[in-house]
Amino acid sequence: MRRYGKHTDEDDVRVRPNRRGNRPRTSIRPKHEDAAEGFVVTVDRGRLTVLVEDRTITAMKARELGRKGVVVGDRVAVVGDLSGAKDTLARIVRVEERSSVLRRTADDDDPFERVVVANADQLAIVTALADPEPRPRLIDRCLVAAFDAGLSPLLVLTKSDLAPAESLLESYGPLGVPYVVTNREELADGAVADRVRERLTDKMTVFVGHSGVGKTTLVNALVPDRKRATGRVNTVTGRGRHTTTSALALPLPDGDGWVIDTPGVRSFGLHHVDPARVIHAFPDLEPGTEGCPRACSHDEPDCALDQWVADGHADPARLYSLRRLLATRERREGD
Repeated sequence: MRRYGKHTDEDDVRVRPNRRGNRPRTSIRPKHEDAAEGFVVTVDRGRLTVLVEDRTITAMKARELGRKGVVVGDRVAVVGDLSGAKDTLARIVRVEERSSVLRRTADDDDPFERVVVANADQLAIVTALADPEPRPRLIDRCLVAAFDAGLSPLLVLTKSDLAPAESLLESYGPLGVPYVVTNREELADGAVADRVRERLTDKMTVFVGHSGVGKTTLVNALVPDRKRATGRVNTVTGRGRHTTTSALALPLPDGDGWVIDTPGVRSFGLHHVDPARVIHAFPDLEPGTEGCPRACSHDEPDCALDQWVADGHADPARLYSLRRLLATRERREGD
C-alpha cells in the first residue's frame, strides 16, 4: 500500500536518475587563463563572429556565462578551436568589463532593455533632410540615449540636395552637437566619406537612424570593401525597407577606427534612462542644480536652473534644449 501525507518517509521519494553521472554541481568556474582575446563583430541567432588576432572565428556563449548577454563590441575571452576553419566552433567563456553600453527599449512602457552595442565611443545619428522627412523627436531620443550611455553624439544629415539643412541645424545648435551635411552626389564620388571619416578616427562609432535615411549607403562609402545591401524608400509611406538585419562592426581602412552599422529603427524607447543622468551632458547647467528641490524634474516652478540662467551663467537656449530632451522621456516618439 502506498503511503501519503505525514506517513511517508525517504523510501517514498522518487529520485530522477542523473543521466550525466552523479558528479555534484559546483559554483567554482575555471579561470581559462589560456583563453585568447577576441572582439565581437556580429551576432546572428546565437552564433557570434569574433575577431581573434587577424582572423574571424565562429563562437557560441559558454553555459557558464548563464544569462549574461554578449553583444557587438564586446571584448571577450575565447577557448576551443580558434583556427577559423569551416564548421569549427569556439566558446566565449568571459566578457570583459564594458567601458560603455548603449541601450534602448522597444517603447517607453517596455521594461526590458536591449543592449545595442558595447564599448562604443560615439553615436552617429543619421537622418535624411527629405525622402523620408526628418524626425526631430527620434533625433532627440537618440541624443538622450547617447548622453545616458556616455557617448559623444554626431549628427549626420543626408540628402541635402533635396532640402536645406539650416533649419534643422538651428534647432540643435545650442546643444553643441558636431555635424556633417552630405548629399547623394558626394556619396557617389566618395568625397563625403573623407569628411565623415575625420570624425571617426580612433573611435568606435555606432550608426543609428530611421530606415531609408542612407545610413548603410554611408557605411558602404566608408568601408567600400565590405558593402552591405541597401534598400529604397517607399514613395507612398516614406518608409525605407529594412536591409540591415543585425549589427555589424567594420574596421575603417588603415585600422584607424571602427564603424558599427545597426538595423533601421522606427522608435527608440527610453524606459531605462534615468532623467537625472541627462543633466551630466550639460556641464554649463549642472552646477545650477545645486539649489533645486529634491527629485527636481528641471521643468517646474521651483527649479533653480531658471535663476541660474537669469544670472547669466548659461544660455537660455541651452536650458530649453535640456528640457526638450528630458520631455522626450515622457512622450512617445510619434506624439
